[in-house]
Amino acid sequence: MDTAPRPRTGELAFRDAEPADVDALVTLIESAYRGDSSRAGWTTEADILQGQRTDPQGVAEVIDAPGSRLMTVERDGELVACCQLEHRGGHAYFGMFAVSPAQQGAGLGKVIIAEAERVAREEWGAREMHMTVISVREDLIAWYERRGYRRTGEMTPFPYGDERFGIPQRDDLRFELLVKDLVDTTAGPGRG
Repeated sequence: MDTAPRPRTGELAFRDAEPADVDALVTLIESAYRGDSSRAGWTTEADILQGQRTDPQGVAEVIDAPGSRLMTVERDGELVACCQLEHRGGHAYFGMFAVSPAQQGAGLGKVIIAEAERVAREEWGAREMHMTVISVREDLIAWYERRGYRRTGEMTPFPYGDERFGIPQRDDLRFELLVKDLVDTTAGPGRG
């Protein structure tokens, strides 16, 4: 018998993804970024990329990778969001972030990223959170900047020709590294 406390109605429940979650996670991620369903939210990439955002193999690899967690977020038993955390020594990598288009715009993303930062800092001792964002996604980058992330100007090429990441509709796509300091910046000298 499961005696774990259940969240109250409307509360968020965070847990690590399991192999049985793969199909639901692929559906969630695709709905947030690709196709007409993604246009219901503001995170859509439908105008710059067609094709898939991820696939079952890619999601399963994140779930199974050492030092990686794919956190699921549920509300009233329904999967509403997810994000990847990867422990990389002194920093953590944040990726595969998706919020159901029907749930976007109500502050859910802020709660999830704050929880991801807490996990990285408290459980792994990460001093920074890193992520990459497609550089032409100015609205998304601005959202992360309001959460304390800074643009580094460090770019990596988009994997043109690898349809596992989508089919680009433009020829100027690159990933920009964004970084946030996770240590207490009010602690003064020696915070590292």
